[in-house]
Amino acid sequence: MQLLPGFRDFYPEDCARRNYILAKWREVARRYGFVEYDGPVLEPMALYEKKSGGELVGQLFDFEDKGKRHVAMRPEMTPTLARMVAARERDFKKPLKWFCVPQFFRYEKQQRGRLREFYQLNCDIIGEASPAADAELIAVTIDMLRALGLTQHDFVVRVSSRHVLVDVFGEKLNLKDEGELTGFFEILDKIDRTDPERSDAALKSFNTSVADIRVWLQQIREQILDPTSYQSGVSAGTHSAQMHELLHNHLRPRGLMEFVDVDFTIVRGLAYYTGVVFEVFDRSKNERALAGGGRYDGLLSLMSDGKVNLPALGFGMGDVVLANLINDTPAAKAQMEAWLAQERACSVYVVIAKEDRRADALALVQSLRDAGHRVDFPLVAGKVGKQFQTAEQLGAKHAVVVGDEWPRIRLKTLASREEIELDPADLLARL
Repeated sequence: MQLLPGFRDFYPEDCARRNYILAKWREVARRYGFVEYDGPVLEPMALYEKKSGGELVGQLFDFEDKGKRHVAMRPEMTPTLARMVAARERDFKKPLKWFCVPQFFRYEKQQRGRLREFYQLNCDIIGEASPAADAELIAVTIDMLRALGLTQHDFVVRVSSRHVLVDVFGEKLNLKDEGELTGFFEILDKIDRTDPERSDAALKSFNTSVADIRVWLQQIREQILDPTSYQSGVSAGTHSAQMHELLHNHLRPRGLMEFVDVDFTIVRGLAYYTGVVFEVFDRSKNERALAGGGRYDGLLSLMSDGKVNLPALGFGMGDVVLANLINDTPAAKAQMEAWLAQERACSVYVVIAKEDRRADALALVQSLRDAGHRVDFPLVAGKVGKQFQTAEQLGAKHAVVVGDEWPRIRLKTLASREEIELDPADLLARL
């Protein structure tokens, strides 16, 4: 029986690599004060239709269950999060800082960095509208990647703002109608991936060109990146001033500006995001976006039919493209391999050199496990040489030999071949 296209088997070595990424995600999220939550794998189809307006429908694994309900396997977490928060938001102190590491399913064409099932980290902050929250979200995104051994030479966070884009192009092109803005942003979102002649042709109806747009975007980019540009003469209430505050008052003091750039061609989901948005890319440009997110202030109101209206922002980071980048980055790969070596199934292997002493060996095994050590031993009688070979194959650091010397045992450090004789009562202290 063949594996379905776009799905994965996780043999022990693959599972260990996946668990490395998930463990680092959880470690950093908790350092930032995020708490973990989860939801069901199966949700009503209507939940995703309500959030995306049908945009995701073609990518869903959906079916009618035995109760004649139209359901779908979750393709993302934000609709579930919105449903959960809307149901019990009064029970939690604001802002909420929640994260999850669920498995998702999307029926789409599989390719490098994209499969039909994947794990994704989601971090969300709900109930805070200030630029400090946007900075906190960007900071935790950066530290997720730093924790995996990646540096400013390996990735960049490209930050944009839907509000700034509306301000700039609403004025420059006199775009007031929502439909006109949406049409323009659809072109802008693809401007770096589209032939300039095609983009110019699409922009004719807006009486502008790619060259004009790049000049305007560069001007506002330089203004926002200049630490001194908003010290006087510009209203602190403007969206560009708020983005300047995000970068220079909240990210620069953390020493994170070397990971950040301003790129106003980042638009993201037009029907979803409302303010600051960002995407993370590898510097080598070999991969798809590593992560992306931003503000979605109107979603909770939409999902609760107006009952709950809280500012919200979040990001998602998938394991597939991230694993590719780690494997292609020597320092990050070396860090992962070192972690995997420490997390091997066995740290102590008990060698039963004399079968008559098996009961004593089992008592020793149990005491070591009770103390928190990862311990293995031969389930059936075997030659001592074979047992030592198994210990090394399992990656054990130590072998404990129970044999003729009992009630004395031998402790052997496998890497150095150093060996000492001791009483079983002293073993834990020596380990």
